[in-house]
Amino acid sequence: MKNIKLLILLAVVVFAFACNNQAPTETTDLAVPVSIENIKLQSIQQFINTTGTAKAKYETFLNSEITGVYLLLDNPVTGKPYKLGDKVKKGQKIIRFEDAEYVNGIAIEVKKLNMEIATQEYEKQKSLYEKGGVTLRELRNSELSTTTAKYDYENAELRLAKMNIIAPFDGVIVELPYYTKGTRIATNQPMVNLMAYDKIYMEINLPEKSISEIKLGQEVVVTSYSIIEDTLKGIVSELSPMISTETRTFSGKLQIDNSELKLRPGMFVKADIITDQKDSTIIIPKDIILSGSRGKYVFIVGRNSSADDRRITTGIENQDYIEVIEGLTANDRLIIKGFETLRDNSKVKVIL
Repeated sequence: MKNIKLLILLAVVVFAFACNNQAPTETTDLAVPVSIENIKLQSIQQFINTTGTAKAKYETFLNSEITGVYLLLDNPVTGKPYKLGDKVKKGQKIIRFEDAEYVNGIAIEVKKLNMEIATQEYEKQKSLYEKGGVTLRELRNSELSTTTAKYDYENAELRLAKMNIIAPFDGVIVELPYYTKGTRIATNQPMVNLMAYDKIYMEINLPEKSISEIKLGQEVVVTSYSIIEDTLKGIVSELSPMISTETRTFSGKLQIDNSELKLRPGMFVKADIITDQKDSTIIIPKDIILSGSRGKYVFIVGRNSSADDRRITTGIENQDYIEVIEGLTANDRLIIKGFETLRDNSKVKVIL
């Protein structure tokens, strides 16, 4: 009897030990580490990108119009002879030619005196005509002499003006061929190249599919590969209604504000034409959007630290971001890293 009780006690102990060492039948899900971003209302702009070469709004190459002795004048700002990069004002003299024989041949003082005498004679004839002292024919002949003398004097002034190279607009000297002071220069020699590039224009060619999106006056954001840290503003200033049958593109021009002269003519630039923009809307990075049989979706952190997949409807977009019209609300905790392996209701652990 005692042996039987001992066997029963031993069996109970073995059973209890086996139960305590039995592998658990339920497993605990592991939490996936993720990074999140709280959704805030922001602005977004939609662009059409294009590239081209910056060109000066005004440019001219001034040549010599007469033969004469070359003299490069001093810049009144620096007190030194003009050089490359100097700014000039409209009407400012840059170069002068000297030729006494040419000046004497014009005889401008003689022509000025002739004009003054003819004008006085005409005033006298007009007074006599009013009193009946001269005929209408005599008055007209006097008027003709006055007009001829005036034209002769004005032509003499124009010929004298050819002795100076004068800036036709406010600009910058970008080319200044060297000539030794006192050298006799022939007619039609290159003297100076001026550019005004406080306003820059850029010719563009865009694909046919964009013609309904591009409008006159649209804002443009411009950057140069040489000055990446700076952006300039511009507008669409001209558009051609014609589509090229060879390239299937249409042409236009952008006008760019370059008041600080950061852009230089000839620079290669990138332009983003703003075709649409929204303020105070939900935008998210494009690279976190996933696609499934029911469309686009993203993950947010839901209740009980689990992933919640949200089907979304999108709006305007640019290279990096896209607007979300439906599916997300402000302050949702959007998962931006670690979403690749998630499923709906997956456990997540938010990390920095």
